[in-house]
Amino acid sequence: MQIAIVVYPGMTALDAIGPYELLRTLTDPEIRFVWHEPGPIVTDSGALILAATHSFEETPAPDLILIGGSLTSTMQTAGDEKLLAWLRQAHATATWTVSSCSGSVLLAAAGLLAGKPATSHWAALPVLLSYGAKPDGKQRIVREGKIITAAGVSAGLDLGLWLVGEIEGRERAEAAQLLIEYDPQPPFDSGHLGKASAATKARALALTKQLVPGRELLSEGRAGAKVLWSNAIERARGRRR
Repeated sequence: MQIAIVVYPGMTALDAIGPYELLRTLTDPEIRFVWHEPGPIVTDSGALILAATHSFEETPAPDLILIGGSLTSTMQTAGDEKLLAWLRQAHATATWTVSSCSGSVLLAAAGLLAGKPATSHWAALPVLLSYGAKPDGKQRIVREGKIITAAGVSAGLDLGLWLVGEIEGRERAEAAQLLIEYDPQPPFDSGHLGKASAATKARALALTKQLVPGRELLSEGRAGAKVLWSNAIERARGRRR
């Protein structure tokens, strides 16, 4: 099975690496980290560097496509026409097209989620709606045919485990789960908007500003505003046709 994991400047590393740790337990996987061209990819921390091993042109028809999100670059990457064209082309023949965190926004930008239920990081759910998707903020994993979307960054581990179970069965998935000793027992219980207090939500938003340099956050905000306006105009034009 050929697995294409999209890596792009400003991506959140765990969105890709979490699922990767599970997917590499499949029988004889061929895993490719893909972008415009092979080379280093600086993640959203600015300190951690991954690498693309293959280009889009070298990977036209993977069996499984995985794309993650970003603290700093989801909305800017949503305007990358080469990426969007590749997602549409590769999705047509893929067995699975999956996302973790705000990677679902990039699937939506490619037109793959119109009219379909999907999830994402809670902060990105309104953007999914603007693309015509049906955001589901209650489910950790949402399946719509061969498209699977997972919630915020930690949900990528659940996504990877779920995929191993679907592809090679429960016994294989349980063995993979034990191999990485994935036995979550968080010391706190505020990992979903439905559980977090108003004060915790405010602190989470403040933490975003701490983690993301001001210039990058401003650039992402501007790109997001542009996307939301463009999508609203397209919907208005479409209703008049």
